[in-house]
Amino acid sequence: MKTIAIITGGNSAEYEISLQSAKVVKENLSKEKYKGIIVHVKEGKWEAIMDDKRLLMNKKDFSFQMEKENISFDLAFMALHGPPAENGELQIYFDEIGMPYTSCGAEKSELTFDKHKCNETLRELNFRCAVSYFYKKGETINADEITQKVGLPCFVKPNATGSSFGISKVMKKEDLEDAIQLALQHDNKVLIEEFIDGTEVSCGIFTHKKIEVFPLTEIVSHNDFFDFEAKYKGLSDEITPARISREETENVQKITKEVYQKLGLKGIVRIDYIIMKTKPYLIEINTIPGLSRESIIPKQAKQAGYELSELFELTIENTLNK
Repeated sequence: MKTIAIITGGNSAEYEISLQSAKVVKENLSKEKYKGIIVHVKEGKWEAIMDDKRLLMNKKDFSFQMEKENISFDLAFMALHGPPAENGELQIYFDEIGMPYTSCGAEKSELTFDKHKCNETLRELNFRCAVSYFYKKGETINADEITQKVGLPCFVKPNATGSSFGISKVMKKEDLEDAIQLALQHDNKVLIEEFIDGTEVSCGIFTHKKIEVFPLTEIVSHNDFFDFEAKYKGLSDEITPARISREETENVQKITKEVYQKLGLKGIVRIDYIIMKTKPYLIEINTIPGLSRESIIPKQAKQAGYELSELFELTIENTLNK
């Protein structure tokens, strides 16, 4: 039986979502094949959670003591959204100690977590992204210059965060500064993007013996856009499979596979798009997507015919057999 560390916690606004994802992973791991132990990582404090006890991890070899027994792990299952996992920091540590993990490596994680750098890379690879303006804290906010480039309405978002925290849809030029200040509460860098008016879809992908692309999910927000409330408080309709043409579906799946391969992504990944006039615009790459009961990946896996226990087992075994 293999011992699996289910990594959760983190230092971001996605903390609660990460706890929910880890719980779902633990509940759905095969009890015959795996011993799943949640490892809580927050602000430098790492703890294994066993029978409601919190036991300090030894960072030298990623083990812990329980009743004089030293418990170590065969693999880290990444269920931590945001830093220090989705930006690649934990992966550097795991690489140093030789611990396999179920997500992208440090370099790819860092790239995809930085929306501006990621979009620049995607454009170089001839993928379609929204026109954007990059702003750093302390720079002068030139509303005329920004709107001239991206137009109105536009989206203002923190450059490196998830779950739609700190995002605003700006309709008027005079509201730009407030939106930028809100985004700066979550990151020192801000991405301002043109408004793509179309159908929002999300596509999951993972690797076992081959790369497999999931059915698409169509996202219809009850709010003005797919914000945190829409994502996690039931204020959206997430329809799987998406109500788009077969040609559009196959095109998004094809692009998803190409992005996954060309960027060298690993594990379970979700890529979000907006389709405008049949053309998909790539919005965001999630290298450690949510796995909570409200998340998109579990719904897509079910539509594709996978129980979560099977999805997680295939992901673990693919990682261990590399």
